[in-house]
Amino acid sequence: KLCGYLQKLSGKGPLRGFRSRWFVFDPRRCYLYYFKGPQEALPLGHLDIASACFSYHQPEAGGTAAAGDEAAAFEVHSPNGAVAVLKAATRQDMTYWLQELQQKRWEYCNNLDAAKRDSRTSPTPSDFSKGLVAKDNPDLSVLSQNASAERARNILAVETSPTDLVGEQAASQPAPVQPSAINFSLKQWSTEIKNSMSSLRKGNNENRKSIFYTTEEWELLDPTPKDLEDSMALEEKRKHLAEGSKGRRLTSSAFPFDFGRIPHKTRRPLKDMIGSSKNRNSSDSSPTEWYSGNGNKLVSELQLKYQSQQEELEKLKKDLLSQKELVRLLQQTVRSSQYDKYFASRLCEGVPKDKLELLHQKDDQILGLNNQLEKLNLEKDSLQQEVKNLKCKVGELNEQLGMLMETIQAKDEVIMKLSRQLSECEDNTSSQSGAVNSSCTNKELLELDRLKDNLQGYKTQNKFLNKEILELSALRRNAEAREREWQAKYTSLEAKLCQIESKYLILLQEMKTPVCSEEQSPAREVITQLLEDALKAETSEQPEQAFFKPHLVSEYDIYGFQTVPEDDDEEKLVAKSRALDLRSLSLSENREISTGVKWENYLASTMNREMMRCVELKNLIRSGIPHEHRSKIWKWCVNLHVKKFKDSTVPGYFQTLLQNALEKQNPASKQIELDLLRTLPNNKHYSSPTSEGIQKLRNVLLAFSWRNPDIGYCQGLNRLVAIALLYLEQEDAFWCLVTIVEVFMPRDYYTKTLLGSQVDQRVFKDLMSEKLPRLHAHFEQYKVDYTLITFNWFLVVFVDSVVSDILFKIWDSFLYEGPKVIFRFALALFKYKEEDILKLQDSMSIFKYLRYFTRTILDARKLTSIAFGDLNPFPLRQIRNRRTYHLEKVRLELTELEAIREDFLRERETCVEKRDLISDDEEDS
Repeated sequence: KLCGYLQKLSGKGPLRGFRSRWFVFDPRRCYLYYFKGPQEALPLGHLDIASACFSYHQPEAGGTAAAGDEAAAFEVHSPNGAVAVLKAATRQDMTYWLQELQQKRWEYCNNLDAAKRDSRTSPTPSDFSKGLVAKDNPDLSVLSQNASAERARNILAVETSPTDLVGEQAASQPAPVQPSAINFSLKQWSTEIKNSMSSLRKGNNENRKSIFYTTEEWELLDPTPKDLEDSMALEEKRKHLAEGSKGRRLTSSAFPFDFGRIPHKTRRPLKDMIGSSKNRNSSDSSPTEWYSGNGNKLVSELQLKYQSQQEELEKLKKDLLSQKELVRLLQQTVRSSQYDKYFASRLCEGVPKDKLELLHQKDDQILGLNNQLEKLNLEKDSLQQEVKNLKCKVGELNEQLGMLMETIQAKDEVIMKLSRQLSECEDNTSSQSGAVNSSCTNKELLELDRLKDNLQGYKTQNKFLNKEILELSALRRNAEAREREWQAKYTSLEAKLCQIESKYLILLQEMKTPVCSEEQSPAREVITQLLEDALKAETSEQPEQAFFKPHLVSEYDIYGFQTVPEDDDEEKLVAKSRALDLRSLSLSENREISTGVKWENYLASTMNREMMRCVELKNLIRSGIPHEHRSKIWKWCVNLHVKKFKDSTVPGYFQTLLQNALEKQNPASKQIELDLLRTLPNNKHYSSPTSEGIQKLRNVLLAFSWRNPDIGYCQGLNRLVAIALLYLEQEDAFWCLVTIVEVFMPRDYYTKTLLGSQVDQRVFKDLMSEKLPRLHAHFEQYKVDYTLITFNWFLVVFVDSVVSDILFKIWDSFLYEGPKVIFRFALALFKYKEEDILKLQDSMSIFKYLRYFTRTILDARKLTSIAFGDLNPFPLRQIRNRRTYHLEKVRLELTELEAIREDFLRERETCVEKRDLISDDEEDS
């Protein structure tokens, strides 16, 4: 990903200068977007690299500071005359950016196919689409590149590597600050300083002032002897209570007052400290005058007092330690005497004297050992303290040794430098003329180095400009070739149009004034020829005529569906007419252009952040996802709905399910195999057993049947997976099926009873009576059960019911919003053709029309407007409530049917006459 920090020249007048911006290259449109920072969502603008050229100026070596500052600047020239001046942090980064932008422009422009690139859309890079559709993208055909141009480009290329300010890792680094940017922000800084200082001023807003406490326990003190002695005493007392812990050092202050620490209990607000300090100093002279008169004398007195007090303190510490040791010994003596007295009073009666003496001896030994143990502990503590001191001394000695080594090294360098200077001076003093020649030679060498640097810079610039001229010339030749090919195609289309108009004029003349009988009429030959031409579909059999054959309808559409059927000629004409109407509809309006631009702008805003649910994204998806972005958006929608499922599974979950389904016996595998070739026979990805989609379809269905054994496999799941596989890989299609079956649809939607599907048909009937009352009454009048048609719409989400362009637009909204979209579009389809249906006056014609009328709807924009506009309001709560209501009714009906079935079976077993009755299915088996 080509991205990083660059400085962009912007502004007018005195505010014109370089500002740091985050640049990101978008390969879909060959745009270079720039943002305020890596975390920004909306770009400030973009540069069209596909139609731009680049240049930079070579500064003179040893030039001024301004020239050095512009050394890494380069220009991007647009066709409209605009020039964007960009500046990298170093010349190395500048060279890398220029090389990469040239390469991106070269790749993008070479991927434009002259004949198949439609002017409405940008070319579709194959790495932006996944699934089966991406395997045979008809919108992308790479032109054969000029080998000599490629060799020349490689020779003229300058090898360079970027610094840390280029690439995705640069987003974690701060933006480089330019001096000009500092000048721009001076006014803002001054405003912030004024605002912060105003809080310290006295005024009427005293109750709004904040009180700040210092993080360290510091207090503002006047340098008086008494206060200083008190603070020193507090400091020594703290050190004594810490028992040898290292205290914090006081840093020297450059201010005319000193800082002393105070305890937590006496901590005061900083405002009170400043106020008290001002009050104490109000009657005295300034601190500078006080120091100038009495500073030296007072400091010397304080130092003497401090030293004497330290000596007294050390003596008192030693006396205190000796007194503590004496008290400890006396306490031990008292305890031993008490023990002896107690022991003698209890045990002396009836005990021999020799045993008492032995006990006394043991007691004396115990006391002696205890004393020795205490002495050893004291010695151990003293030795540990000595070890610590020695370690500290060793560290200090190591530091001193390092400093001495550095000093010696520095002195050695000075000695070497002086030796060289001495030798140079001796050489120079040999002759005065030699010294003059030497100075001239040094100047000439400096000038020669400068010229060499300039020469190298100009060589690099020359190589870059030659490469730029070479690429621009090649791109110009490609553009001219495309123009010639478009002109040839236009001429061919015009000739074809003239031929068709001539034939139609002959037909019109014959219809107006027939001159022959029907058997000998020339109109029959004309009609036969027109039919043959109309039924031809575009194939790849004649690649040499690819640029000149004016076929507007291909054999397959971009999704792989067959455009014109092969068997019925009448159906062929209808399908060809429908495909031409679709093509005309897409060419006559600019809605696809506006939708594509909106999607490009939205995706550009997500280059630095993740996509999230929002109103803007919902409206874009409702208008339809462009073909080149559908894989990415579908995958994001699926992951959004099944995130809780995927988080609870282990890595490789799909492969594990598939392996289990293949190795172990699976009751659903037989039915899956039977339905594979019946899934989408009119799609080339599923038309034969060797098609790539068949194996992927088998894998996904087997894995799902192992995951959800309650459903296993139901007819209809195969079509859902087949549509998902057109834009998703196997594992993503598996999770798409999980989303539809386990997240979107109610429970028991795809089970054997199809309970959820039956409930939705009753809910749809209620919505029909509410949203389309005239049409509902018309169906009721002629007793037409339209749920026989709509049942399949809900079960497979309109697969094989509408034209492919509308089908995928429905799926776009369905995967984002959920099952409510099915109700919206089902009602919209009936509303679209409401007037035509109301004209039919018998049940047979109505039912026949309902079977095919959805294939005649071609305007996806009008249908979407009805679904999401005319049918509002459309609350999901209403659908849920009606589902709950009808669910209970359907369950009761199923329970009654099951009871009737059991009664019939029981009666058949008990009745001798009915026992021989068998059903047709039993007879076949």
